[in-house]
Amino acid sequence: MALWLSLHFAAGLLGTWWARGYALNKNLLDHPGDRRSHDAATPRGGGIAIAASLLIAAIWLAIQSPDRLIWLSCFAIGFAVVAGVGWMDDHRPLSAWLRLAAHIFAAGLLGLGLQLTYGNPWFSLGTFVLAVGLTNAWNFMDGIDGLAASQTGLIAAATALALSGPEQWLAAALAAACAGFLPWNFPKARIFLGDVGSGAMGFAIAALVSTLAAGQQTSSGLLILLPLAAFLVDAGLTLATRMLRGEQWWLAHAQHVYQRWARRLRAHRPVTLAYAVWTFTACIIWLTFPGNNFAFITLSLLAWYMATTLFWLYLRRLCNDAPSGIKE
Repeated sequence: MALWLSLHFAAGLLGTWWARGYALNKNLLDHPGDRRSHDAATPRGGGIAIAASLLIAAIWLAIQSPDRLIWLSCFAIGFAVVAGVGWMDDHRPLSAWLRLAAHIFAAGLLGLGLQLTYGNPWFSLGTFVLAVGLTNAWNFMDGIDGLAASQTGLIAAATALALSGPEQWLAAALAAACAGFLPWNFPKARIFLGDVGSGAMGFAIAALVSTLAAGQQTSSGLLILLPLAAFLVDAGLTLATRMLRGEQWWLAHAQHVYQRWARRLRAHRPVTLAYAVWTFTACIIWLTFPGNNFAFITLSLLAWYMATTLFWLYLRRLCNDAPSGIKE
């Protein structure tokens, strides 16, 4: 495992170095603007290093694990579709509906793979919904230095501790690749993930969460939803608010609470660290949660999501009058 982690850490670190040079050469830059949370032109597309690392890991594990060949193959193909569409979008913006269609296709493959492996249609349907949701949620939440990569790394590391077999190795590869990417993206971003990284991360997290829940086949599998709360609440409530206002919700914006908070503080670091602490706490609760009582687990989930929602509402109200500029 140590060698595996080292290889994927190096892939994330060196791959991002290559991606930065490529982006600068191709002029793939995100420029400051009203819909962005940075004040300097910054290369994008660094997530290609994480995507390539995880895709190679999935292919290798599929070859080495015949009993997981179907699921890992479906994951690898769907993951390649999501990352590939993101990579194209990083070069030339694509239609939001074309991207969504690709995400739906990839999520369908993932659900099919889970169905053929575990034979549970309800888990398969849930996987489809979760994959579409998290792929887009991670894209929405990738707006300040280190946020998406740190959340992915934390959840992947916790999932690796809970899984076994090839899925554990896949989760470990994702966590290590994120660790290799982060020095380029935090505390001061020298390159952004881009759509190739953010969407692929969300899809990968959905796959790991789904296979863990399907493998356990018990109510305790629901607890994996705890570490997703920070992103799901911010992305979901912000999206719902924009839809209720009749806004073009599919367009880029800077209305998420994490963006408002960063503007108020005029810094990214404390926001990214606060989200990391929240998710780390959720991971600890999940991994150490006692018992398997469905009612208790359900109430605990509701309590955690309610607490996250209340904190979201507090921050939104606090940040309504945030200044427009940021230092980072």
